Amino acid sequence: MRTINVGMIGYKFMGKAHSHALFDLNFFFDLDFCPVRKVICGRHLEPLKQAAERWGWEEYETSWEKVVTREDIEVVDICTSTNTHCDIAVLAAENKKHIFCEKPLAMNVKEAKKMVEAVEKAGVKHMVGFNYRRVPAIAYAKKLIEEGKIGKIYHFRAAYLQDWIVDPEFPLIWKLRKEIAGSGPHGDLNSHMVDLARYLVGDIESVMGMTAQFIKYRKLPAEERELSTMLTARGGQGMGEVNVEDASFFVVTFENGALGAFEATRFAPGRKNYNYFEIYGSEGSLVFNFERMNELQYFSRRDETGNQGFKTILVTEEVHPYISAWWPPGHIIGYEHTFIHEFADFFRVLQSDAQPEPNFYDGLKCQAVLDAALISAAEGRRVLVKDVLE
Repeated sequence: MRTINVGMIGYKFMGKAHSHALFDLNFFFDLDFCPVRKVICGRHLEPLKQAAERWGWEEYETSWEKVVTREDIEVVDICTSTNTHCDIAVLAAENKKHIFCEKPLAMNVKEAKKMVEAVEKAGVKHMVGFNYRRVPAIAYAKKLIEEGKIGKIYHFRAAYLQDWIVDPEFPLIWKLRKEIAGSGPHGDLNSHMVDLARYLVGDIESVMGMTAQFIKYRKLPAEERELSTMLTARGGQGMGEVNVEDASFFVVTFENGALGAFEATRFAPGRKNYNYFEIYGSEGSLVFNFERMNELQYFSRRDETGNQGFKTILVTEEVHPYISAWWPPGHIIGYEHTFIHEFADFFRVLQSDAQPEPNFYDGLKCQAVLDAALISAAEGRRVLVKDVLE
């Protein structure tokens, strides 16, 4: 089995998830490649060293430019803040590295196009980390849709709700700063839902949106000196302005005629990671809630009238997507497994002429929908996605 050296840029929440996935990957999946956690990169030396030691990286480095230009690095894994994705990906592509980039792909469509042009010119593989496509229940929903089980799709309704910044004392982390994150929960959470909508229903034609902001100022965060996640950030001295939306809502028309609605907020007390969607078609319906990620609800109009009703499918049988790599039926899997699944698919594609999915093209189309919604919210009008892409 050939080894392939990975350089990972970023070491916090996603760095931990990706490190774990790379460690477990070959234990559960039969691949021709074995990833080597060669070098991990970050800005703060002490927590970076902790991450390297704890998560099994051979080396650590504070310069991402040095990592992506190293001759021994074949894959660059981007786990950093959104404002850095473009520069890292473009330089990585120029140095002929395959690229795995966390979502959202970029700050805006202009950056996303630049990234697409770079990987096209370099001829490298590229993938965006929309890990929810790798939830077995969602992949099974895709199968049911393709088999015509719910017929022609009429409606897609999605909500991604969290509550971790409801407390006004929670500090002004980078995800609440437009110059770093690009947007608030709109880009962070709705990007997942837009990708799932495209995956399950089809491309989006037009958008009408609105946003809201609930807390204008927050404490500046304490200096980062330990290996922690953004959800456990601590406040420091001084105050700063929140310049992203706190909530986003938009409605869409799909190219196939279906209607859709999307809501994202971090101001929903009691909702920890409520990634939820409903799909309604001419012959049935599907409902999914990530807080019960091993279950898919399915309603069929083809059942006898007296026996109709939503049934809950426990997606843990070997016939279900990805499950044959894991445990016996009924033994559920968790959040971390979605990252193992996406890296399994990524490394498999390195052996072929195909591109992985979702790739930078998908990331660009997703970004166009997100940008269109923000334009609509600002200007109070319906926006065509194709106009944003032009």
